[in-house]
Amino acid sequence: MIFVDACFGKKTPYTPVWMMRQAGRYLPEYMKVRAQAGDFLRLCKDPEKACEVTLQPVDILGVDAAILFSDILVVPLEMGMELQFLKGEGPVFSHPITNQADLDKLSVEKAIDGLAYVYETIKLIRGKLAADKALIGFCGAPWTLATYMIEGQGTKTYALVKKMIYSNPQFMHALLKKVTEVLKGYMERQIQSGANVVMIFDSWAAALEESAYFEFSWSYMKEISAYLKSKYPHVPVILFPKGISGYLDRIDGEFDVFGVDWSTPIELAKAKLGGKYVLQGNMEPTRLYSKEAIDEGIEHIVTVMKNERHIFNLGHGILPDIPVEHAKYFIKQVQTRTKI
Repeated sequence: MIFVDACFGKKTPYTPVWMMRQAGRYLPEYMKVRAQAGDFLRLCKDPEKACEVTLQPVDILGVDAAILFSDILVVPLEMGMELQFLKGEGPVFSHPITNQADLDKLSVEKAIDGLAYVYETIKLIRGKLAADKALIGFCGAPWTLATYMIEGQGTKTYALVKKMIYSNPQFMHALLKKVTEVLKGYMERQIQSGANVVMIFDSWAAALEESAYFEFSWSYMKEISAYLKSKYPHVPVILFPKGISGYLDRIDGEFDVFGVDWSTPIELAKAKLGGKYVLQGNMEPTRLYSKEAIDEGIEHIVTVMKNERHIFNLGHGILPDIPVEHAKYFIKQVQTRTKI
């Protein structure tokens, strides 16, 4: 598989390319299946439909890897929290975690087993996906998940979770350790079900100052990746912490690919990490509104990363109103422009 080869830094005929959120709202075909499912969470829990929308961008755009269609928050949901996706508000946990009693109610084993619909989805996808296309499994980082679990929903201030970090760090670590144990088992089961690559998203990495980030987030991401690499060395691990360009000097660990977000100059990532890890990224997603901007973005990244280990991607998820033709153009231009 070209994508797996690229994750391990092997020579490939061209730079493989895929997009975060590539199975999503910009595709009319996705919206049709989502409408049939009834709501987002039902779609995540329906293996047949989740398989269908996972495969759509592979068939429509020609990307080099499929990424499992699911959501990071199915993990706390199956640990025992009540989750709703509310129109105009996004995901909401009706009873956020506030104390040890709340944490004690959450189960590691129940969550790993309760996510069976994800494993079934992966089996279905791998059975239908072309043999030369990789399937990426994923999870949210413990810090990102814990933030949702304490705040109860998305946040701009992170006031509750950061208050917990500084006023009760022992409790925060207890929560993060429990989530980490779930994610080890969850990622392992994804690999056993057929995922060829796994990726950990730390969407809210930028919320923390440097010392707090490495204590409360990166250390747990490293723990998960080290666990997986010790048992499944043939499966690449991608880590994607968003918005920590100032901390790159301290990035280390047992993983294969570092995801570079769009706010981090690719030159900086190359200088700091290119010698240790394959880099993935980092086209600014809004460049996809313009073919001219797509060409400029590709040219810049290709020029910087020429002859270096690289996987092409956006620096965050594709936006819902991107024209499908522009997404196709982006994929084709990368594959053509980087051909050896």
